[in-house]
Amino acid sequence: MKKNNSQLLIRFIILVALIITQSSKTNAQNKKPLPVIDMHLHALTANSQGPAPLKIGAPFTHWGHSEANTPYGNTFMRVSKIGEWSTTTLTSPSTDDSLQMLTLKELDKYNVYGVTSGSDYDNIGIVRKWKKANPKRIINSIGWGVSDIKYQKLTLDSLRTLFKSGEFKVFGEVYIQYEGFTLSDSIMEPYLAMAEELNIPVGVHVGTGPPGVIYLGAKGYRAKNHSALTLEEALIRHPKLRVYAMHAGWPMLDDMLAMLYAHPQLYVDLGIVSYALPLKEYYYYVERLVNAGFGKRIMFGSDNMVWPQSIGIGIKNIENAPFLTAEQKRDILFNNAARFLQLSKEEIKAMQ
Repeated sequence: MKKNNSQLLIRFIILVALIITQSSKTNAQNKKPLPVIDMHLHALTANSQGPAPLKIGAPFTHWGHSEANTPYGNTFMRVSKIGEWSTTTLTSPSTDDSLQMLTLKELDKYNVYGVTSGSDYDNIGIVRKWKKANPKRIINSIGWGVSDIKYQKLTLDSLRTLFKSGEFKVFGEVYIQYEGFTLSDSIMEPYLAMAEELNIPVGVHVGTGPPGVIYLGAKGYRAKNHSALTLEEALIRHPKLRVYAMHAGWPMLDDMLAMLYAHPQLYVDLGIVSYALPLKEYYYYVERLVNAGFGKRIMFGSDNMVWPQSIGIGIKNIENAPFLTAEQKRDILFNNAARFLQLSKEEIKAMQ
C-alpha cells in the first residue's frame, strides 16, 4: 500500500512539474516584448525600389565591383535580383498589400512604434493608408526633398498646414542629399525656421545610400555630403531645432563624433546600417559612438523600405551586441527616442 502511495505521489509531482513548465513556456511566449521606437521606417509600394521581388544583404558581406565599361545599373539590378554580394539575403514581397501587411506584422511582433514616411512618389497618402491599417504602430512623418515642392505640391505653406494639424509629427526623411543639397544650404532656411517654430523634429539623410547611387540616377548625390559637418551651420542658426542624423553619418565617423560633441542637441539613428552593414563594421561604428560618450543620443532605426524582416534583424543586432549593457540597449531601442520625441509619461506608458 505504501509503495502504491509513493508511486502516486511521484506521478503527481511529475504532473505538477510538467504543468508548471508548460505554463512557464506559454507565459514566455505570450509576454509582450519591451517597446521599441523605430525612428526610420518607410511606407512604400512593392516596386518602389525596382521591380519586385528584390533581394538585399542582411548583412552584405562586400560591396562588389563594376567594370568601368559596364552600365552600373545593370550590375546593381543583377545583384538586387540574385543577392550575390551577401550570403544572407532578404527577399521583398511582390505586392503592395503584402508589403504593408508583413511590415505591420513585424511591428506588432516586436512591439515597435515606427516613425513612418512615404516616398518621392507619395509622401502623404500612403502614410495615411498605413496609419489607418494600424493606428497604434504608425507615427506619421513627412518624407521630403526639394523636388517635392513641384511634384507633390509639398510647399512651405502646405507643410505648415499638415504639421499644425497635428496629423504629422516628424519632418523626415529629408532626403535632399540625393539632390545635391545639405541642411545648411539657403534653400532649407524657411523649412527649418518653420520646424523650429512649430517644434517639429527633423530627420535628415546624412550618410549612405545604395552603393553607387550616383550611377543609379541620383546625379546630385556626393560622397562628401555623407559628412555630418554639413549640418553645422543649420544647427547654429536654429539652436532650438530638434535634428537627428539618419544613418548616423556612416561612414564618416570622426565627423559624426565631432558634431555630437559640439552640438548636444543632435541625435543619430541607425537606419540601414543596423542590418545591412557587415556586422563587424556595424558593431565597430556603434561601439565607437558609445565609447566616445554618446550612448544617450543613439536611436534605433531600421530604414525598412521593402524588406520587413530587416526590422527584427536590426533589433536583434542591438540586443546581441556584446559591448552594450542592458541599460544602453534600452536607451538605443526606446529611451533615447522617447526623450527626443518629447513623449509624455502617458504616451510612454501606453507603449509598454
